[in-house]
Amino acid sequence: MPYAYGASATEVSPGSAAGNQQLAGVDTPAEMIDRYRVGGLILVGFSADDPTGSNQPTTNVDSTTQVRELTTGLQDAAGRLPAAALPDGVGELPLLIGTDQEFGIVTRINQGVTLLPSAMAAGAAGQPELTEAAWRAAGTELAALGVNVDFAPVADVLGVNSTVIGSRSYGADPDAAAGQVAAAVRGLQAAGVAATLKHFPGHGHTAVDSHGDLPVLDQDRTALAAADLPPFVAGIDAGAGLVMSGHLDVAAVDPGVAATFSRKVLTDLLRGELGFDGVVVTDGMNMAPARALSPGDAAVAAINAGNDLILMPPDVTAAYDGLLGALRDGSLPRARLVQAVTRVLTLKQRLAEERTPPMTVLGAEDHYAAARRLAAAAVTQVRGDCAGVDGPVTVTASGGRERTRALLIEELRAAGVEVVGQGGTVVHLVGYGDGPSDLNVDAAVTVAMDTPYLLAEARSATLLATYSSSPASMSALADVLRGAAPAPGRLPVPVSGLPATSCTG
Repeated sequence: MPYAYGASATEVSPGSAAGNQQLAGVDTPAEMIDRYRVGGLILVGFSADDPTGSNQPTTNVDSTTQVRELTTGLQDAAGRLPAAALPDGVGELPLLIGTDQEFGIVTRINQGVTLLPSAMAAGAAGQPELTEAAWRAAGTELAALGVNVDFAPVADVLGVNSTVIGSRSYGADPDAAAGQVAAAVRGLQAAGVAATLKHFPGHGHTAVDSHGDLPVLDQDRTALAAADLPPFVAGIDAGAGLVMSGHLDVAAVDPGVAATFSRKVLTDLLRGELGFDGVVVTDGMNMAPARALSPGDAAVAAINAGNDLILMPPDVTAAYDGLLGALRDGSLPRARLVQAVTRVLTLKQRLAEERTPPMTVLGAEDHYAAARRLAAAAVTQVRGDCAGVDGPVTVTASGGRERTRALLIEELRAAGVEVVGQGGTVVHLVGYGDGPSDLNVDAAVTVAMDTPYLLAEARSATLLATYSSSPASMSALADVLRGAAPAPGRLPVPVSGLPATSCTG
């Protein structure tokens, strides 16, 4: 399941053609499908804030119309494969088209669709029924765009002050996170989009980002079972179609070996002990830990370990040739390959039965309402007066957050709040990647729009957390600031010196 360069299946720029030639010896994504009979393609697109951008070499996302045309073109290319490419008795099956639509800081399609608050915001809300409804709305919109696999939800449980996964996680409580993960799975899959649990067996208790190096998950088996696995178990029980293996050294299970390449982790633990029988997909094989092996050797090792799909190989030709060569020389058992293909075809068959919604569902009012309910339940006030602010308001923000600042100002003014250029009550917004130097020491209110850890450094009399800068979150924040709504959320992670909650309205 590689990525490809270009915003169209068949017409690409000279630069994209050159990228595809280097990646796979073809000019276009459609030609990649035809030559390699790929199981699917991943669409990538990222913002400057995205912490996963280091292994995203291109973007396939310009607009919702373009994405739908691209996915239609990809499916057309897959539909042109000769019948001999499919097993006997298997009719035309859809290509798997995936993307990382986690919401929050990892959101590939962020224009023209309903944007949910982050996973951590859902964790703060603590109401799985709201999470399920919101994710069903989001899944319906992905399906309308032709995306049938979402590499979400993140099932990683956060350790103390984790800076690796951050607000992509539902929080630090394994049981609470489990309920949220299961709800997201149910919502997505009710809309006809296969959900993916990641990053197995858990990236939240690590200090190193697997994009750059191999993190060590150093809990013993008891701690692993208690602190990391519950959300994966819950997601499996909810019927998740896929699990993503992490580039993680799971010291208690197979020390020194990335889970991606570990039969003990993926076959013995995930399949044997947890009973998962769906598709296991690798994390990006162009990430640093996977590149310790050549693309061909890495593909073979990943399949032998128990993966069924190779995601984002850095050299599609080498990965394909490696698998074919290993099949011929016996180092990749035919039975293992047939098992992997059968799981992929089973998932495709299930997705083939789903109806593609019309594009008119994008941004539907009831979808935004679901996102807004979740965002409102997430707003957390951890210090200060619960009655809202008095008088005119000045909104400031750390660098690079002018769009979000403008959005909050618009929401406040629409509700009748006087917003001025200076003076009055100063409300300051901070977000992903900000540190103490980004705080406004004169602010009466500081709002954390990502993880809430920075609030421990803020001097403001009132501290709020939205965990998200989505339109729904800014609308909910405006209601809290003007005293029209409570802040019922609870901190889903511990923050030094701050209570879990201090205001329930």
